[in-house]
Parts: sequence; C-alpha cells; structure tokens
Amino acid sequence: MWLIFGVIAIVVTFINLFLYAAGKDYKLAMALALSFTALTICADYSYLNRWIDAEDWAAIMDVVPGMSKVFWFLTIVSILLNISPIFLERIRKK
Repeated sequence: MWLIFGVIAIVVTFINLFLYAAGKDYKLAMALALSFTALTICADYSYLNRWIDAEDWAAIMDVVPGMSKVFWFLTIVSILLNISPIFLERIRKK
C-alpha cells in the first residue's frame, strides 16, 4: 500500500507543478500531494508493525535504517517541490 501511495504522491506533485506552470489553481493538487506523502509514511509504519508482531527483528534491522533515511529525504523533497509554487508566486509579485 505504501508503494501505491508513494506513486500517487509523485504523480500529484508533478500535476501540481504542471498546474502552476499553466497558470491554473494548483493548491488542491499541492494539498493532495502532501497528504499522499503523509499516507505513504503511515502505510509504511503499518507494514513495519507486521514485522514487529511477527518478531522478525532481522528484517527490521536490515530495512528500517535505510528506509528511515530515504523517507526523510523524499518527504523533504516532496515538501519543497509542492510549496515551491507559493514561493515562486511571492517572488514574481515583488
């Protein structure tokens, strides 16, 4: 499920940027992209909870450290890409 949410977040982020470039209202797409980013992280934590219930400590120790860094990076990139139209509008208005 987290993979589906992640792909949707990426697609909606590009829609957000396309709408901004086309001069249309992009704020709904921005909210959806950030929401799907959050859902991706929540779904991944639910997936990790299954490993905890199964006491699969080896899987947790192998996957969590790397995924943690990746999720931090992708979340920061998602936030920056999705709010960039707001900053670009402010710069253009000055």
